[in-house]
Amino acid sequence: MSPAFPQPEKTKVVAQLDKEYLHYAALAQRIWKLAEPGYLENETSSLLQKELQSQGFTITTGVADMPTAFVASFGKGAPVISILAEMDALPGLSQDSVPTRKPLVPNAYGHGCGHNLFGVGSVAAAIAAKNYLQQSGKSGTIQLIGTPAEEGAGGGKTYLVKAGLFNNVDAVLHWHPGDGNSASPSSSLAYRVANFQFHGLAAHAAAAPEKGRSALDAVEAMNYMVNMMREHVTSTTRIHYVIKKGGLTSNIVPDYAEVEYTIRHPTAKGLEDVWARLMKTAQAAALGTETTMTYEVLAGLYNLLPNETLAKLMQKNLEQVGGIRYTATETEFADKIRKTVNSESLPPLSRASEIQPYALNGVGSASTDVGDVSWVLPTAGLSTATWVPGVPAHSWQAVACDGMSIGFKGMLVAAKTISLTAIDLFQQPAAIQQAKAELYKARGGEAFTYKSLAGDRKPPLDYRK
Repeated sequence: MSPAFPQPEKTKVVAQLDKEYLHYAALAQRIWKLAEPGYLENETSSLLQKELQSQGFTITTGVADMPTAFVASFGKGAPVISILAEMDALPGLSQDSVPTRKPLVPNAYGHGCGHNLFGVGSVAAAIAAKNYLQQSGKSGTIQLIGTPAEEGAGGGKTYLVKAGLFNNVDAVLHWHPGDGNSASPSSSLAYRVANFQFHGLAAHAAAAPEKGRSALDAVEAMNYMVNMMREHVTSTTRIHYVIKKGGLTSNIVPDYAEVEYTIRHPTAKGLEDVWARLMKTAQAAALGTETTMTYEVLAGLYNLLPNETLAKLMQKNLEQVGGIRYTATETEFADKIRKTVNSESLPPLSRASEIQPYALNGVGSASTDVGDVSWVLPTAGLSTATWVPGVPAHSWQAVACDGMSIGFKGMLVAAKTISLTAIDLFQQPAAIQQAKAELYKARGGEAFTYKSLAGDRKPPLDYRK
């Protein structure tokens, strides 16, 4: 039975979402089976657009030079509330919706971060908010923004921000699958990914080594210096690398080598400081090996900027909606899949039914392109228990949960919470102004100007090909 709310219109919205559960679950499962890579979410994007179009939304496709990105709008005038909908999947995580490891297609993509649920849950929330606007006669516009390529070096939302897609928006709401229910605000790590390419001289490695200049030596020299640098950065800094290309055979001095670096820091300013030092190691490596160096920034993301004004509204609605309860079949699934998780301590299954208390949670260890959005507009998000408590993101276990009823139930909790929060914002223009004032203060007033950490590059549409 749907919970009753102090406002009859909220009770009606939640009851309608409950009635449509099977419809949205079927759509989420269909997208789960597609599991399309970043910037290639063609069928997924089309399905979400058709769902919104059938409900009277006006669709603008291919926004910000990204073929699968779109904006769906309904209503008129202010305030304009946007809901984000992610779509992409992760490589190598194909998995059936069973509690044992069983790839559907070996080495294929899978929804290890639950974006099949994210996209559909956000669409459901946008439609519910649209229904409220229609029935109440209130002024306002609800938008659903289909955002591609969040994973890896995609950074889809950064290009939406740069293209001005949020210029006339008043507030942004979003969510993400997880193993618990929380709307507490937190930050994330700012992030940059770049490829460093070294160019040397090929030569016979035995007969004429003196004539060669090894690009692989340059990569190894850079990596060595960076590893030495780890002792002299803050404990919250993260640096990862992988050698993408290192030569073709050991008997030829490699004339080309390539290394990809990812760096993270709690602030964009701190990230730029680490980046400057990383550049020095690349330049020094080229100098010391008599090679040349070029580089390409693949992606850059801001840290999340929490907005407590919006977060507290969302928390209140989440508490009213409540968590999910497992059936006997779901409990059996949960017990089995938890035995496959590599952890000495797992949270209780009851975590799925509980709402975590509100708290300002500090800085998390992950990165997200929602960070860029949060620096230009008041932004709030939540996480719901779409995964069995203890199941980590980016795992086959998460994919299994995302394709069955446990994931679909958590998705509906998010859809309800976001739609109710949007209703609050349509009813409370003062809350939007307060959220904007909080954002203005948090980012340093007029001193802040948004500048993408990805630089001037265009969306990397081929990064998953």
